[in-house]
Amino acid sequence: MQHQTQVDLTREILAHIEARSTALADDVTYTPTAVYTDPAWLKQEKRVLFRRYPLVMGLSCQLPEAGSYLTDDFSDVPILVTRTREGTVKAFLNVCRHRGAKVAQGCGRVRRNFVCPYHGWSYDADGELVGIPDRDSFAGVEAEARGLVELPATERHGLIWVTPTPGGEIDVDGHLGGLADELAAYDVGRYHHYETRVLRQRMNWKIVIDTFLEPYHFGVLHQNTVGPIFIPNLCLFHPFGLNLRETLPRRTIAGLQALPEAEWDLITHTAIVYVLFPNTVFVMQADHIETWRVYPVGDRVDECVMYLDFYIPEAAESDAARRHWDRNMDLAIRTVAEEDFPTGEGIQAGFAAGAQDHLVFGRNEPALAHFENSVQAALAAAAE
Repeated sequence: MQHQTQVDLTREILAHIEARSTALADDVTYTPTAVYTDPAWLKQEKRVLFRRYPLVMGLSCQLPEAGSYLTDDFSDVPILVTRTREGTVKAFLNVCRHRGAKVAQGCGRVRRNFVCPYHGWSYDADGELVGIPDRDSFAGVEAEARGLVELPATERHGLIWVTPTPGGEIDVDGHLGGLADELAAYDVGRYHHYETRVLRQRMNWKIVIDTFLEPYHFGVLHQNTVGPIFIPNLCLFHPFGLNLRETLPRRTIAGLQALPEAEWDLITHTAIVYVLFPNTVFVMQADHIETWRVYPVGDRVDECVMYLDFYIPEAAESDAARRHWDRNMDLAIRTVAEEDFPTGEGIQAGFAAGAQDHLVFGRNEPALAHFENSVQAALAAAAE
């Protein structure tokens, strides 16, 4: 984030502290509970949001060299992302063109080629078919026409993006709605991947994202964990198209009033939460980055799966460093696993009980309202 933006946001936060106020939406928002419970609504979300929009696959550091790869199945599309010999990022359907088996599993680095475990057909990191065992039995099969099916993919601002539908272009900067320069300023390409956790929960995928989008609950639900760290019920909110930025101030930010603006460092005194539409929560913390990539599971409205990826500014090369980051990761997991997610699963059960047909978002929850409204707007636009 550029320094002038940090100064502007810090001024805004300090003014709210002085006024005992927070960012406010224009009005109270009412959202139908059906968007969390209706299978037909979920079907539309999967068809539009998880097929037509660029999805974050990870940070550049997860493909550090030629031959590096990662796989992803959570969008219900088997995806293979590679770094080619030329150093570019490409993505493909992880589907052998012979009988359809996956040609790669997990992540890592392939020394030469991806070899299908079923019959041994092989593909290079550019997706080209380079080997067919018993080639004579496949007379007339043109290798040039049987490469892996390519998906739109790009590497921008230290992040890797893929659209899970073949064909078309991918315009990440246009999709970001004005956030591109801000993300680029973080220089996330220099970060190191520390750990990935996969979590499954019995609630709608949007409830997970909603969890990050208001500090109104900090002083109640998190009073013994992160509540003492952050100022409850105070946030800044800024929309960027379908995306958003929410700034959550730590209590230490009040100390910046004693420093000249040239020395203000907003990052150290906040957690900055971005929703990179549709399903990635990107959290810029004082000393690390978290990404939470959230997906529905199958056709279940009440089940989701997420990747929590944890990135650090320098590689953890000592036991002391690993202990430090393990504690950080455990705090992040413990807070959501013991407090947010049990509450979210209870909310989902409450929806099923039929107690109400709408939720109410207060004016002090503008980021939450924006995200849910963005989902509805994207589906409505796709139906036109």
